[in-house]
Parts: sequence; structure tokens; C-alpha cells
Amino acid sequence: MPFHRTGSLYFIILLLIAVNFSFGSTPQNLTRQQYIDQFAKVAIQEMNEFHIPASIIMAQACLESRDGNSPLAVDANNHFGIKCNSSWTGPFIRQDDDIRNECFRKYNSAIESFRDHSKFLTGSTRYAFLFDYDIRDYKKWAYGLKKAGYATDPQYPERLLKIINDFQLSQLDEYYNSKRSYTTPEKREIAYNLPTKRKGGQVINNFLINPYQTRNVERRNGAKAFIAKEGDTYEQIALEFSLKEWEIFKYNDAQKGDKLSKDAIVYLQTKRGSAPRGNDVHVMKKGETLWDVAQWYGVRLNALYRKNRMERGTEPAVGQNISLRKKVRK
Repeated sequence: MPFHRTGSLYFIILLLIAVNFSFGSTPQNLTRQQYIDQFAKVAIQEMNEFHIPASIIMAQACLESRDGNSPLAVDANNHFGIKCNSSWTGPFIRQDDDIRNECFRKYNSAIESFRDHSKFLTGSTRYAFLFDYDIRDYKKWAYGLKKAGYATDPQYPERLLKIINDFQLSQLDEYYNSKRSYTTPEKREIAYNLPTKRKGGQVINNFLINPYQTRNVERRNGAKAFIAKEGDTYEQIALEFSLKEWEIFKYNDAQKGDKLSKDAIVYLQTKRGSAPRGNDVHVMKKGETLWDVAQWYGVRLNALYRKNRMERGTEPAVGQNISLRKKVRK
């Protein structure tokens, strides 16, 4: 089917509607199983980077965020109830807790909250003794968190253990890889290859682990793509989809340090060398760059430079015809 600009505009509108529905706020009234399905893979990733049991991470997230439905999770993407401290310089939100009008950390995404939780535990000496425990001894970890003062609830360990046992979260800990864990975690790349057991996602017994579950991913010129929301970064998207950072930059003709704007098209696979049939020429408009054209049609930027016999790094003039499928004649 031709990928005319009017047709692609329709695609963008539909995608934006879906994105706004999915990301305007954290979805309300998630069941516990739905919440676990959505974030179990993230918990496994954090376990393999920071040596924290995935069962504990997931149980804490369920309990602290009320399965993603708490006001703090919805309004601030804070899934672990982490409060501000003297070292926190990021955005925050105020809510009543143990005392009135307490300061809680605010994140751009749930993924950031999971990562900050890992940094919070590994970066504080009060939790250091936990990392001497066996990664699969989730019971010891649950009581250790209480001992370290993570929560004031006297039944906190028992509540975590009930969630772990009721939803068999200990199965997540079986995906621990000791070769990838806990040595200079800030310098390690994130690339986890869990076994694929079913098309459309990864299954860990009764858990559907699907990184596409929280994004409205569509195919654009044959490559998987979605529309970025405000606050997205290439690095965060790489983490979310278990890609290496160099991969997400390569797929989007970007480089480290590039900012990702709201409503930008983000590709999760390599773009093609030509635009879809029916899209032969693009007329440059004011404010457009060749990169914009490459992203719009799902074509690699270097392919557009070659087809149009342009020197890499130069920009076409307003009104110039850009060939999208064939190499222009000399």
C-alpha cells in the first residue's frame, strides 16, 4: 500500500491517539497480574545489573505502587515510594505520608523509577549488608529490607512474601546471570537475551514478558516504530526494549547526546534503503532537515545522501526535490 504523506499523517494521528491514551498517565485499575506482566522483564534486567532479586523488586513495586494505580505512581511515575533527600536534584511531588506534604521523587517514566530504586539500594551503606545474601533467598531479603528501615510498616516483610508466594515471583529469580551482575553497574551495557518461547513476547511460566506491551508499536516502511512521548530519551528506550545504546542510535541515525523530542518517530529496527512504493520524491519544506525526511519515510539517512548525490552533513534547500527511491542522474 502506498505510503503517501497524507496516509502517513493518518498513521501518525492514530498513533498519537494511542500514545496519549497509553501514556497520558499510568493506566488505572491494573490487576496485579497485569502489572507484573508489564514490568517483570524490567525487574529481571535490574536484577542482572544490580544484584537485587527480581522477586523482591517486583513485590516492592506491587506493594508500594498499588500495582501501578497509586496517585504517586500515576502522577509522578514513582513506583517505590522513594522520597526526596539532600542529594536529590530532580523533579518532585508533594503528598501526605508519615507526615503532611512530604517530598517524593518524580520521574519521566516508570522505567526511570525502577532504575532509581536499584541505585537507591546499591548507593546507600544502610543496605550494603543485603548484597551478602544469596540472590535467590528472597525471604532473607524481605526481612533485611525491614531491618535496614526501608519501610515503617511492621508487617512489610510478610506483605512482600505473600505477593511473591501468591504470584510465584521467585520464578523470575531463575533468570539471574551471575556473570553480568553487580560489578560497576553504571558502566555496564544492558543487553539481556531471555529465551523466546512464544511469538509476540517472552514467557516465564505464567508471566508474559512483552516489551511492546506499554508502547503502541507499528510497522513503518517495514520497521517497528512508535511515537515518542515527552521525557523520552534514546537511552531510556534502549533499556526498555533491551537494546544496546549503539543500536537505538544506529536505527534512528542519531548519536549519543542527541535529544529526543515529543512526537518524534523512534525506530526499533534498521530502516530500509528506499521509501515505500508510491513515494518517489519529497519536496523540502521550511524548517525540515534531511534527517526529518529519513525518519518520516523510514529510510536510512546515508541512503538518502547517496540517492541524491549529496555530501554527508549538508542540507537540501527549501523547495528542493529529494529522491526517495532512485539515485538521481548526474
